[in-house]
Amino acid sequence: MRAKLGIAPIAWWNDDLPELSDDVSLEECLRQAREAGFTGMETGRRFPMDAAVLEPILRQHGMSVCGGWFSGRLLVGDIDEEKDRIAAQMELFKATSAPCIVYGETGRTIQGDRGTPLAMRPRLDEQQIKAYGRKLTAFGEWCADQGMPISYHHHMAAPIESEEDVDLLMKHSGEGLPLLYDAGHMAFAGGDVLRVIDKHHARISHVHTKDIRQAVVDGLDRSRKSFLDAVVKGAFTVPGDGSLDFEAIVKRLASYGYEGWFVVEAEQDPVKSPPLEMAKIGHKELLRVMAAAGYTVEG
Repeated sequence: MRAKLGIAPIAWWNDDLPELSDDVSLEECLRQAREAGFTGMETGRRFPMDAAVLEPILRQHGMSVCGGWFSGRLLVGDIDEEKDRIAAQMELFKATSAPCIVYGETGRTIQGDRGTPLAMRPRLDEQQIKAYGRKLTAFGEWCADQGMPISYHHHMAAPIESEEDVDLLMKHSGEGLPLLYDAGHMAFAGGDVLRVIDKHHARISHVHTKDIRQAVVDGLDRSRKSFLDAVVKGAFTVPGDGSLDFEAIVKRLASYGYEGWFVVEAEQDPVKSPPLEMAKIGHKELLRVMAAAGYTVEG
């Protein structure tokens, strides 16, 4: 089985918390990621949206686009609006041969609101998830037909956060809606990271290898602290620096034949956790667990 290792620029530039951002250029970010051993990077705010501009920069650093966030609003909007909103990103991703667009729901979400505590995150009942799942499936099928699939990102402080939420969304959506599996977000939400793979492996198309610091997560007062407060406190980190057993996680994915990208996405304070140093830690740990699981890492 083959795997590719990527990283997200959120360790260098945090779009929701500018104070947790290194003052580095796109070129320096790519250089550091490649030095750490990664061959792909998800897009971020400093990426040009013109493939003719971006591709030479990527080639210079031996990197490719391995995905990237789209702030979806299907929960509160309609499909035609989303088609228009995603069009430019879709064209860029097709031109750069990206594997997928990461769909993150931002309708009614509180993930970017530091003033709203985690306990106040939006919650959907099964009938609401059923309607939402139908819209997402139709949108996912359309995106795939255009040549660029999406992968749905369950996320803390969002409408689809918990293991139960994911179960219901998968139940009430079709194969046209692939799933992004994020171990860190699922563990933070209190879910069983291995059981989620067992139940939904057939839909998993993209993997974020986000780790958590369990002591930080356990110490949060969710009635008072927001998602961004948790980030500032250091809830997230890279594999090899946190509490999750990524050897078990990757072996479980391998047991179901998952092949593709494993992307480190770990937003934290770059002063306390220098991005290059953390990227090297994450890459080293991923190489170890990939070998243990029987993967051949490309690049």
